[in-house]
Amino acid sequence: MAIDHVNLNRLDLNLLVAFDALASEGTVTRAAVKVGLGQSAMSHALGRLRIAFDDELFVRTPTGMRPTPKGASLIEPVRAALARIEAIMAPPQAFDPATAEREFTVGLPDSTEVLLVPRLLAHLRAVAPGVRLLIRSVDRIRILQDLDAGRVDLGIGLFEEGATHHKRRLLHKDNYLCVFNAALVGVEPPISLEDYVRLPHVLTSLVESAHGVVDVALAKLGLTRQIALTSPRFTAVPFVVREAPVIATMHSRVARFFAGSMGLAVSPAPVELPDFAISMIWHTSFDDDPANRWLRETIRELRRNEPEPDAGFLHDRA
Repeated sequence: MAIDHVNLNRLDLNLLVAFDALASEGTVTRAAVKVGLGQSAMSHALGRLRIAFDDELFVRTPTGMRPTPKGASLIEPVRAALARIEAIMAPPQAFDPATAEREFTVGLPDSTEVLLVPRLLAHLRAVAPGVRLLIRSVDRIRILQDLDAGRVDLGIGLFEEGATHHKRRLLHKDNYLCVFNAALVGVEPPISLEDYVRLPHVLTSLVESAHGVVDVALAKLGLTRQIALTSPRFTAVPFVVREAPVIATMHSRVARFFAGSMGLAVSPAPVELPDFAISMIWHTSFDDDPANRWLRETIRELRRNEPEPDAGFLHDRA
């Protein structure tokens, strides 16, 4: 998004510092002390903020100043913007994982979490015991908002979009495999197109839609499938498949992982499905941050040395 420099120049950015102090302290007096201004100067700043945003922003109550709905909606983005500016202006600090005390918030789907996070946490406990992880479940749209608001340090997943202030690095490419309980469905791999359409399917979707890449591929052939269950939880699907006569089409890495550990069959899908890329994405203000850069490189190295799951007998894709 292009910056409107003329419009932005009308706002004294120091007012955002005053806004954050008012939001966190709840009174003009305490906010003035926090920022290092006199009380009258802080009152003046509040007046200018009200004019700039065309809203009262804060109203007086017996217990202090309470934000208006507009003021409340500004607290998090203003705080995130100030944090970004502070990070840009601060000189880079060395990061020693062995002694660092740091929490990283990482957004990723559970299909990636089940493969990456156990190995990542084991590595952190060995080389960076003071580093903690906070995992958030995100989708490809919300991750951009979370990065911009400072709610997430790093995203990992299937990301096709992003603004110029988002950096992205490929981790690996992947494709799809069918996974099913051969004894329950009465089919051995490789699965035929006829059986693929005949059997009920489990669809994993992070959005409220019962339509995925498989449906697009089948539509090109004039075919449809029966969807018995739609779930946003990728890691729940293998347990469903193990107990019910259904089939699921999943990312190949997680499909192999669960098939190998749960005795399920895997097979190439009998329709042409597009490959996809799993990437890391972060806000450009963290590009040169030593701690964030260390985490990204650690994840890349773990991914590079990741063992391939053993799913037993797997037919080559035709």
